[in-house]
Amino acid sequence: MRTTFMAKGHEVERKWLVVDAEGQTLGRLASEVASILRGKHKPTFTPNVDTGDNVIIINADKIELTGNKLEGKIYYRHTQFAGGLKTRTAGEMKEKYPQQMLELAVKGMLPKNSLGRKMFTKLHVYAGAEHPHAAQKPESYTLRG
Repeated sequence: MRTTFMAKGHEVERKWLVVDAEGQTLGRLASEVASILRGKHKPTFTPNVDTGDNVIIINADKIELTGNKLEGKIYYRHTQFAGGLKTRTAGEMKEKYPQQMLELAVKGMLPKNSLGRKMFTKLHVYAGAEHPHAAQKPESYTLRG
């Protein structure tokens, strides 16, 4: 009789992967990065254990949006004061805060619990082509499709 393999948190080997966002579509990139952060690309995937890898995204400022999303997609946040709803279009976010735009897209695709928050800490996004993680010896990762 075979038993189901269950990964243990302290036995998981994590790699560092570099993903180049240049010319990639926001949602397609975010969904694949979220899958890597969860560990779904590994045969040892266990839903209740963080089995994912660390992901470095470079060139976040060169991400693409399809259709009319630059003007039509709106990001909301609230200051928690009366009348404190703040809005930004995707065009403003891409111009001023490209890292935050990518982080929000990936964060929305992770589980909404403590495990998802732990997975999100393994994401590192940079607007340019340089990153300070050379000591971790990250491997280049090419996206599917």
